[in-house]
Amino acid sequence: MLATAAVAAIGTAALAHAGYNVWTGEYTFTKAELQSAVDKRFPTTLRYGELVSVKLTHPRLVLDEAGNRVITQMDAALTNTVLPSPPINGTLALNSGIRYDATRRAVLLDNPTVQQVQVQGMSQYSEQLNAIGAVVAQQLLKDYPLYTFKPDELRFNGKDVEPGAITVAPDGIRVQVNLR
Repeated sequence: MLATAAVAAIGTAALAHAGYNVWTGEYTFTKAELQSAVDKRFPTTLRYGELVSVKLTHPRLVLDEAGNRVITQMDAALTNTVLPSPPINGTLALNSGIRYDATRRAVLLDNPTVQQVQVQGMSQYSEQLNAIGAVVAQQLLKDYPLYTFKPDELRFNGKDVEPGAITVAPDGIRVQVNLR
């Protein structure tokens, strides 16, 4: 009877704090949940001066466990806004760290940088494409929230907790929870 009550209590705690593992003391966000958060930012179109428009679509997350980073790959269509011409299609990969912002109670992408820009037939413009990619990284994903904690998610048994170490795993991101 006591074991049944304990299992029921743990089940209730798990429902109240989705993604929280009482045994490890950490929140886990699955790759699908993270992908869904990033999908909300797309499609988007960014302009650079009066010359170039970049439409970004189809983000794909890659979780880099070894580097503890998140890579966001996306399709890019560059258009010259001055001279009518068909768009130049390619791909862009941005590499971001992850950090917790206590003021926003959010796990954020941190310091995104260009990992790779691929535009077929445009290798002679790689320096310019990387410069555009760097601006895209900052405008699009700098401090972008992957998850915002609700106030009750940072309180257990009447005690305040705060996110600690953030670890990228192949299947998601784990955020350790520490007592204040």
